[in-house]
Amino acid sequence: MLAIIGGTGLYEIDGLNVKEELNITTPFGAPSAPVVKAEYGNREVLFLPRHGRDHEFLPHEVNYRANIFALKKLGARQVLGFSAVGSLREEIHPGEFAIPAQYFDFVKGNRERTFFGGGVAAHVSTAEPVCPNMTEWIVSKAAQMSLPVHINKTYAGVDGPRLGTKAESNFFRAAGCDLVGMTNVPEVFLAREAQLCYATIGIATDYDCWMEDPSQHVSVADVISRFAESLSQAKELMLALLETPLPEAEASYRETLATALLTPPANIPGPKRELMEVLCA
Repeated sequence: MLAIIGGTGLYEIDGLNVKEELNITTPFGAPSAPVVKAEYGNREVLFLPRHGRDHEFLPHEVNYRANIFALKKLGARQVLGFSAVGSLREEIHPGEFAIPAQYFDFVKGNRERTFFGGGVAAHVSTAEPVCPNMTEWIVSKAAQMSLPVHINKTYAGVDGPRLGTKAESNFFRAAGCDLVGMTNVPEVFLAREAQLCYATIGIATDYDCWMEDPSQHVSVADVISRFAESLSQAKELMLALLETPLPEAEASYRETLATALLTPPANIPGPKRELMEVLCA
């Protein structure tokens, strides 16, 4: 089953037939909002707004572990995220879509980054964090709709909630990053730990603040004013994707824990066994 995580501006999906809203509990607390189970045509889908229904959670306040765990427990095997991002490259114009293939983790705050610990040791490979089958699925449909999508990009994950400095923006550019955002880290890595096939559609809203022209520097007002048209296109793309067959789950992404788990199953503490049953499913 596909799960969709909505980012800024995407708190509900018009056109879906909502079957139920699920207030699910997890070992990590409550997710950002009740998970919506819905149908679109013959496709069943889960939907969760990352920031809450009323955008009440700042990036560092999002309970990423609860979000990913809840979706996996409810049957998700593939996750499609939507995120507002800043562009660090002139060719990625505001309003266009970009799919990260790599992530540069520059989050310094105290976000919970792993499901493991407390008696369970595992070290998951994140050399290739994004599922290529998911990326190909998105790009193919976007091409049919004549929507430009930049691929093989690197996303710099930062704390927020403040917007960055010019020095930081140029640092990320020098490090080879193409996009900057506040929410995909640790979400992408938790999805990897949960053996989920994951990809994000980044919606470029601005040029961050690396350009010399101050009028191009990011502000919340500019982001919101530029965002409406792009968000409409993102919703159209999302519904179009729901009309196409899901991509085949890449085996290596669905078997992440086969080579990552160090603790013998018999030695996993009782309270952690439900956790592992969900993650390993």
